[in-house]
Amino acid sequence: MPRAATTSDAFNAVAEPRRREILVLLATSERSVGEIVDALGCGQPSVSKHLKVLRDVGLVDARREGRQVFYRTNFGALRPLHSWTNTLDQLWRRHLSRIKERAELASAARKV
Repeated sequence: MPRAATTSDAFNAVAEPRRREILVLLATSERSVGEIVDALGCGQPSVSKHLKVLRDVGLVDARREGRQVFYRTNFGALRPLHSWTNTLDQLWRRHLSRIKERAELASAARKV
């Protein structure tokens, strides 16, 4: 099955590591494209393309001030991603807890 376009939803958009870096960078403060380029050390065209994808799926908002555009993370749009990763985190914690219990039981059985 072919993969969905990166602009179809937030999950596909954040599959790209550079976009995740941009989201983390924007989580701390609003920044212009130039500031993002400087912080990440990559080209402006690349950053602009990534920002377009993130904006198209609603993960970042933009604000124009004169000739500059400032971007910021849209935390409300991150909620579905957070919920999904939180569910996986809970599943992993339960799974690891069961592994720990089994290991402790096996260790106790060997001591007897």
